Amino acid sequence: MNHFDSTNNFSLQFGHRGKVAIFIDGNNLFHAARFHNIDIDYNKLLRVLLGDGHLFRAFFYTGVDAGAERQQGFLLWMRRNGFRVVQKELKTFYDGTRKANLDVEIAVDMLSLAGRYDTAVLVSGDEDFVYAVNSVAYKGCRVEVVGFRSNTAPKLIDVADCFIDLGEIAEKIRKEFPHGMKYEERDLHVSHQPPPPASFIEPAPLPPPCIDLPEIPAPDVHAFHPAIGSIIEAGGAEGLDQFGPESDFIRVTDDQ
Repeated sequence: MNHFDSTNNFSLQFGHRGKVAIFIDGNNLFHAARFHNIDIDYNKLLRVLLGDGHLFRAFFYTGVDAGAERQQGFLLWMRRNGFRVVQKELKTFYDGTRKANLDVEIAVDMLSLAGRYDTAVLVSGDEDFVYAVNSVAYKGCRVEVVGFRSNTAPKLIDVADCFIDLGEIAEKIRKEFPHGMKYEERDLHVSHQPPPPASFIEPAPLPPPCIDLPEIPAPDVHAFHPAIGSIIEAGGAEGLDQFGPESDFIRVTDDQ
């Protein structure tokens, strides 16, 4: 088990992470972060997750609403800052909910690229990824699961080589706002900020606190599976208004 030195922010005996591939379940992360009242700075998140590894590729998967300009601006910003955006149009169901499930796309990418990276970092709490994580591990890759512990299925934590609790490193990935600003004023503040630089993100040299799991699996308990899945509200992603319409994103449809 790794030991984390909070003073030096360095995970001792962390192991060789090599080339790192990051897979972010955007809708799952967005709703989990909202549940914990945290606005995530994705520049900071990428640096922390990469740590001392070498970035192979960072994927961001999300459902989209074609009419949500702020969300399109946010996705354009993500693309310009080192993320490969994979998106799917939202579907409206009989009960009025709108969803876009990208679990298959995430699992396929993790498996098809295994062998070209050394470490997979899966940012999701969805229990549906248990089989995919096991399959990637059997191919010889290290698999790290990242999420808020209360929103992450125990079975998913059990099959990972280590688990990174975003709640424990919240201050390292939190978006900063002017002192004293109220939570409801944040969106207005973001919309008036100048666009961030379009340069690629330089990785930080230190890895996140990673808790290695014992070789003996934990007893099978009832997994907490929050009903956040791939639900996203129209215009709900924390975007930036100043960017233009959708550019050349990867588009995934049910027909593909």
